[in-house]
Amino acid sequence: MKRDRRELSALLRRALWWTLLTLTGGVSRKGHLPKGGCVVVANHTSHADTAALLAALDAHHAPTIAAAADYWFASPWRSRICSRLAAGFPVRRTGGGMDDLLAKTDALRAGRAVVLFPEGTRAKEGELGAFHKGALVLASRANVPIVPVGIAGTDRLLPKHGKLRPSLVRVHIGTPLPPKATPEEARDAVAALHRSTTEEPLKDSRTRKRIARILTSRWGLPLAFAWAFAEALSWPLMPELLLAVACVAVPRRALKLSLAALAGTLAGGVLALQLAASGTNLPHPLTTDRMRAEAHQQLTAESASAVRHQPWNGIPFKVYAATAGKADVPTPDWLTHSAQARGTRTLTVALTCATFGFLAHRLRRFYTLYLTLLTTGFTIGLTLIVTNWS
Repeated sequence: MKRDRRELSALLRRALWWTLLTLTGGVSRKGHLPKGGCVVVANHTSHADTAALLAALDAHHAPTIAAAADYWFASPWRSRICSRLAAGFPVRRTGGGMDDLLAKTDALRAGRAVVLFPEGTRAKEGELGAFHKGALVLASRANVPIVPVGIAGTDRLLPKHGKLRPSLVRVHIGTPLPPKATPEEARDAVAALHRSTTEEPLKDSRTRKRIARILTSRWGLPLAFAWAFAEALSWPLMPELLLAVACVAVPRRALKLSLAALAGTLAGGVLALQLAASGTNLPHPLTTDRMRAEAHQQLTAESASAVRHQPWNGIPFKVYAATAGKADVPTPDWLTHSAQARGTRTLTVALTCATFGFLAHRLRRFYTLYLTLLTTGFTIGLTLIVTNWS
C-alpha cells in the first residue's frame, strides 16, 4: 500500500513537471532505467535538472533526489516544496552527508531510484566537474547498478543566476554501470552522454526552419500586420491562417504576431469603413450577396456591436467593415467593438496554435505534413462556408 502511494505521488510529479517543461519548450527522453533499484548520476548545470529528471524517469521507480540540506531544507516552506514537488531528501554538505546517502540503501533494495548530482553543485555551462564518491559508495553498499544520465538544454532554460527562457530539454539515460564502478568511469559515461545529447541535431523540417527565419526576422511582424490589413480590405485569406502557420512554427512569437495581426485588422477595418462611406467599393472575392445582406441587417439593428457576430458566423470581417461604412456607423464605435470581437478570435487562435507548437515540439520534422493538412482543412472549410452562404 505504501509503495502504491509512492508510485502515485511519483506519477503526479512526473505529470506536473512534464507539463511545465512542455510549455517552456518541450522535453524528450532516450533510454530507460533498468529493472529494480539503481543510483542515477547526472550532470548538473541548472535547478531545472531536477524537473527534467522527474519528468523523464518512470514513476515505477519512484525516484527520490538528493538535495543540499543547507539550501533546500533551510526553512520549513522550502523543505516542503523540495520534498513534495521534487521528492527531495536532505544531504549535508558540511559533514554527515555520507550517512544521509547510506540511509537510502533500503529504498534502493526495494526497487527505487536514488538520483544524485555527484558534482555537488551546479557547474558552469559546458563544464563537468569532478565526481564525489558518495554515489558510488551507495551503489556498492546496496549492490545496485549506477545509471549515467546526460541532460542538455536546462542550462539555456534556466541558467545559473539567469532568467527562465524557452528551451527544449533532452534527457539521455545511458547503459548501467556495475556497482563497483569508479568515480572516473561514472564521470566519463555522464560526460559522453551529455556531449552526444548536446551535439545531436534536432530533427526538423526545412520548411519550418525557413518560415521561422522569416518570422523571427525584422519582416515577421510587418508581414502579420500587412496580411491582416489586406484581408480587412479585400484579400480573401484570413489572418488566422497565417497565425496557424506561424505560431506552430515559432510558438514563442505567438503573442507579438497576434498583436501585429490584430493591429493590421483594425487599421484595415477603419480604412475599409472610410472608403465605403466615401463610395469606394473594393472587390471582395469569395463572398456572397447573402453575406452582405446578413451583415447589413445586423448592423442596421445593432450598429457597431453587430460585429460581435463576425468571428463565429463565417462572414468575412471586410464585409462587415464595408457594410458599416455604408450604414454610417461611427468610426470610434466601430473601432471599439471590432477590437473586442477580432481580438478574442485572433488571440484565441494564436495561443491555441502556440500551445500546439510547444506540445508538438518533437514533431517538427512533420511540419510540412501539418501545412498540408492545414491547407486542406482550410480549403474544405472555406468551400463549405461560401456554399452555405450562397
